[in-house]
Amino acid sequence: MVIMSTCRRLRRKSRNIAAADQVTMQFSLVQKLGAEALGSFFLFATVVGSGIMAESLSGGNVAIALLGNTLATGAILFVLIAVLAPISGAHFNPAVTLVMALRKELNAAESVLFVIAQLIGGIIGVWAAHYMFDLPVFQLSEKIRTGGGQWLGELIATFGLLFTILGTVKFRPEWVAPAVGLYISAGYWFTSSTSFANPAITIGRAFSNSFAGIAPENVLAFVAAQFAGAVLAWSLGRWLFEVKSEA
Repeated sequence: MVIMSTCRRLRRKSRNIAAADQVTMQFSLVQKLGAEALGSFFLFATVVGSGIMAESLSGGNVAIALLGNTLATGAILFVLIAVLAPISGAHFNPAVTLVMALRKELNAAESVLFVIAQLIGGIIGVWAAHYMFDLPVFQLSEKIRTGGGQWLGELIATFGLLFTILGTVKFRPEWVAPAVGLYISAGYWFTSSTSFANPAITIGRAFSNSFAGIAPENVLAFVAAQFAGAVLAWSLGRWLFEVKSEA
């Protein structure tokens, strides 16, 4: 009994120390931008690289290829958010950065720099995926993704992603990484657009004529739908997640 009691005290002390460290950690803007660029690099490389791998191994079965793409994307999101969220918030997504700016967690200049870091790191990740698979590094996609159904799919996908983030940050912050990974995994299958839900990755995919690509002329409508979904999620979240104090 004494040993068990001691172990419990040690566990509590360890948790308290970890929580204190979390509160006192301070990172520079350069570190935050580095985290955003590195995270975007691995996210984009995973989305494009797993799409190339899945398509090459699936024997023409699009469902199997999409499943491979889904599993890899959900998994890398879990890892990247778990590792990098303490540094930059692990946005890797201009729609997330916009909502955090609306919440006054970033100023305008920081938000612009976050988006630039996401785009630079992400596009380099796309090129790295091409190089790994012995494909031409510089490409433009020819894959048409357009129409009202896909635009609505992107609005819903991005709304759901931001709603998931805002809800878990508010009530279960330790669940952000699994929640986002699981949501995007589901979004690949329940939305007509396969849930890009990210303006930066939409732009990055335009530079890949692969399974994950999107034709450049289709990018603007996707991005507009994504930002609209993000703002809607922020607006609804302000109302729904507000905890009212009792008189």
